[in-house]
Amino acid sequence: MLPQTLLLLIWLELKRYWLNPLRILLSLAQPLMYLFILGAGLAGGTYALDSRYQAYIYPGIVAMSLMFAAASAAVGVVHDRQVGVFRALLVSPLPRSTLALARILSCTVVALVQSVLLLPFAPVLGLAFSPLSLLSFLLAMCLCALVFSALALVMALPFRSVMVFPVVSNTLTLPMFLLSGALYPLELAPAWLQGLARLNPAAYAVDLLRGVLGGRYSALPANSAVLLLIAMLAAAWVVRSLQGRGGRL
Repeated sequence: MLPQTLLLLIWLELKRYWLNPLRILLSLAQPLMYLFILGAGLAGGTYALDSRYQAYIYPGIVAMSLMFAAASAAVGVVHDRQVGVFRALLVSPLPRSTLALARILSCTVVALVQSVLLLPFAPVLGLAFSPLSLLSFLLAMCLCALVFSALALVMALPFRSVMVFPVVSNTLTLPMFLLSGALYPLELAPAWLQGLARLNPAAYAVDLLRGVLGGRYSALPANSAVLLLIAMLAAAWVVRSLQGRGGRL
């Protein structure tokens, strides 16, 4: 019964996502602007590592898409709290852990669906996927989407207004992206910036995606293990929030 409930809740979230095609197009526009406009501009300047700068930042742009898509999907939790849908779920006989897992997985699926749309642009940048490398990259995307979704829900649960949370979310996610090494190699950054990057989950996500795609990892150790630990801690926090005052509406 519980797997069916999980699938139903995830399907409902996906239906809400597909009902707004303009949101899909606009969410794809931002990473493409970073990739082809900002990337092309920086490729001609001193920031470029080589002539394939846009290919270098591609994994970072995918990570950015996953992160911002997860944060956008988490707005649905705040909306459901406002209109009372979440209250109905909380008073249902379903375990709070099931509700938490369903929300995390639904945000993960939405983030993945949105970010997979960037994969057809890889050949334009000279990036070629073999079947094995594509599978490895998709698995890495799944892990990153799971981490970002759990963290987005940690941020979203304390809020009751859909007007306030997006502002707070953007205030937090944009610095995470800028400190992730998506646009520049962390090993060339100042020591204080490298120290902040080690505290940034997005830096481990970018490092994982870049390493899987091109075999080029930075100095961040054990990125997959760190991301798994962050996902478990964030998921545990979401469950605890639903079981405590954070989940009472």
